Amino acid sequence: MSDVAAINSLVKKHAGLKSEIAKVIVGQEVVIDQILLSIYTGGHSLLIGVPGLAKTLMVNTIAQTLGLDFKRIQFTPDLMPSDILGSEVLDQNRNFKFIKGPVFANIILADEINRTPPKTQAALLEAMQERAVTIAGHQYKLDLPYFVLATQNPIEQEGTYPLPEAQLDRFMFAIELKYPSIAEEIQVVKSTTSDEKVTVNALFSAEEILEVQHLIRRIPVPENVVEYAVKLVNRTRPLLETANDFVRQYIEWGAGPRASQNLILGAKAHAAINGKFSPDIEDVQAVAMGILRHRIIKNYKAEAEGISEEDIIGKLL
Repeated sequence: MSDVAAINSLVKKHAGLKSEIAKVIVGQEVVIDQILLSIYTGGHSLLIGVPGLAKTLMVNTIAQTLGLDFKRIQFTPDLMPSDILGSEVLDQNRNFKFIKGPVFANIILADEINRTPPKTQAALLEAMQERAVTIAGHQYKLDLPYFVLATQNPIEQEGTYPLPEAQLDRFMFAIELKYPSIAEEIQVVKSTTSDEKVTVNALFSAEEILEVQHLIRRIPVPENVVEYAVKLVNRTRPLLETANDFVRQYIEWGAGPRASQNLILGAKAHAAINGKFSPDIEDVQAVAMGILRHRIIKNYKAEAEGISEEDIIGKLL
């Protein structure tokens, strides 16, 4: 199949996926799009939202429609790295045998990732970056495709361990879940308080998702679009001589080169699902908020004046 035909097929399949997911999840279109974009590009996503916004149900439904193996890990303060990765045990013949942990699945839901200490958070880091885990000196490869979708509750910050910047940077998107509208909430209440069972069909296989990931990487990008993405990320860095006053005033640290890479990958995927064979500047702008939100560190002045990361990114765009 040619790349043009493959992109046309992806447009149809993406629309099909959205309608399958909509059987279970009401609204949240932008959120679902961003999660799917990160899957098409092989990235990970961090979902930030208050409890009860169906984050777990959303991830589970997406895993079903993609025909992928799904595991949920509930992060707690006493969770150990071996509880995620697995451990070696002695069998009857006194030989060590490796028992795989829940990290061995295609989609991992890391629920409330900021509830667990840094040692356990770091155990997930190798899996996210290398698509492999090392136990007792042996490296075990994870099955591809492999995605970590982590959730974080922005309200209760007591007894939590904020994710270190290095780990936040590993997430392609930080996606904010907002409350549903009144019409959507009425629909949610009606559908979840009846006895109706909804079945979701799988429209992809693991192999097809890997093909989509290769297809996205083959999409050509015009020089001016790459330049725009790199300059946009560059403008977030207050320590550069070229930084404007607004950035110097409100940003402590800007985004790194991984943000530029993700902007281009995200723009390619955004172009593909909209039936375009090459991304333009609008595609970069469409994914910029989710990609830059968690990579910009505000200073105390921004905190004091109530200026959010979204305000800063909006101004830069």
